[in-house]
Amino acid sequence: MRVLYPAITPFHTFLLETGGIHQVYVEQSGNPAGMPVIFLHGGPCSGTRPDHRRFFNPERYHIILFDQRGCGQSLPFGELQDNTTQDLLEDMERIRTRLGLRQWLLFGGSWGGTLALLYAQQHPHSVLGMILRGVFLARQADMDWFLGNGVNRIYPRQWQDLKDSLPPQFADSVQQGLYRTVFADDEDLARRAAKQWLRWGGLVALGNEFIEDAEPVGDQALKQVRMELHYARHGYFIKENQILDNCWLLQHIPAIIVHGQHDLTCPLESGWLLHQALPAADFQILSHAGHIARGEQMIDALVSASDKMARIL
Repeated sequence: MRVLYPAITPFHTFLLETGGIHQVYVEQSGNPAGMPVIFLHGGPCSGTRPDHRRFFNPERYHIILFDQRGCGQSLPFGELQDNTTQDLLEDMERIRTRLGLRQWLLFGGSWGGTLALLYAQQHPHSVLGMILRGVFLARQADMDWFLGNGVNRIYPRQWQDLKDSLPPQFADSVQQGLYRTVFADDEDLARRAAKQWLRWGGLVALGNEFIEDAEPVGDQALKQVRMELHYARHGYFIKENQILDNCWLLQHIPAIIVHGQHDLTCPLESGWLLHQALPAADFQILSHAGHIARGEQMIDALVSASDKMARIL
């Protein structure tokens, strides 16, 4: 059973200039002469954490983490202007060019896996391989599952709490109601809806492990929710079914897809559909895992995947 590698600290950090208002936090750790890997965090707007360096053997890998625009240590936090999926993909290319890398391995879970797939479709010759966890295809069907007719049937009481946080006119359109309410001028109403959104997302992702935060939603948490919904209400700034439609571009890229059987945030069907589009990929279904990149089985699978890529690439 593989476990996370020991904690390490970066050997270099910097803020990447983007030519606009955004500065993107980038860090490097591990072996500067090792195989480059970029870690793509989920969200949008979740940011990186020190443990994210620990999926990779620091003697074999040149480990690159970055906080996407408006996230984590990137500046300004929560900024939505010039913050689209294409902007994030261009930032990745800026990082690769700035570091003088010809190719790198992509490692991403959930939204991070979405970015990995989109980047690989735009820059297939820059990608050594992909490790993808908890596949999120960013289709309307995926949002409908999460905020329409899907997981609400598993947590009906908490779903009702989310609906009750919205003005009555949005009772039959939770997605639109959330977008309108969280961005409303009424701060109290926006924070109440944001609180229920965070509660809903935490419950669906963590299940019985979820512990509700009793504190009211602060400015930073409200900005985080607004960024998540900014991407969702714009269809993640991609065409419907864009990822699956363009998988023909990726057939030559080694890939490992890891998906938890009990993932309610991104149901296993998404991983299965991606595997059908990438039949050469190593597709692993984890019988005791959910959405989050923790737990013995999930950590074992992800660390084993990075070790395997270090051997074969």
